[in-house]
Amino acid sequence: MTPEQQSRNTRALCELAPVIPVLVVGDATRAEGLATALVAGGLPVLEVTLRTPAALDVIRAMAKVPGGHVGAGTVLTPDDAKRARDAGASFAVSPGLTERLARACEEIDLPLLPGAVTASEVMRAMELGYSMLKFFPAEAAGGAKSLKSLAGPLPQVSFCPTGGVTLQNAPDYLALPNVVCVGGSWIAPDADVAASDWAAIETRARDARTLR
Repeated sequence: MTPEQQSRNTRALCELAPVIPVLVVGDATRAEGLATALVAGGLPVLEVTLRTPAALDVIRAMAKVPGGHVGAGTVLTPDDAKRARDAGASFAVSPGLTERLARACEEIDLPLLPGAVTASEVMRAMELGYSMLKFFPAEAAGGAKSLKSLAGPLPQVSFCPTGGVTLQNAPDYLALPNVVCVGGSWIAPDADVAASDWAAIETRARDARTLR
């Protein structure tokens, strides 16, 4: 799968809902209930970060939930990409982009949403064939104002800003012509996941669904 094809696939996923929940889950027994609540709330595309020992088991469990599209976040190496795909991830998300990671995802047919912040990083991603990118860390890198500035010289690239995005500032990002969706961790806070409060998470997902 070429980078061009990968970006078409990731853009299609990003267009399914205005928010992709970014999930750090340490207990795989919570995975099915969490994914079911998010999908029921109208957020079918989920990013499970590879930051806990349980992450791959979480992906395996969530991949079985009807209507969901589960991806792996914090994919840094070819091995990360392969393990994520083998666990059932339908896409990968990385905070940056290397040629080695790009080649690996091409070889295993795993759509990659790579990260870029500066104009040079965006141009490098474009040279490799990517046109759908993650803007990370969004708030720390200047937020919506920075993304708006990139839209002028680089209008052919679209973004999913992640990092510091909240219910309050998400509309500022979503109003930009080069933003397809945002990634946010506020949808499923640790306390609600630990308490298996799926109703609260579903309600928060429904609220996020109306942001576009």
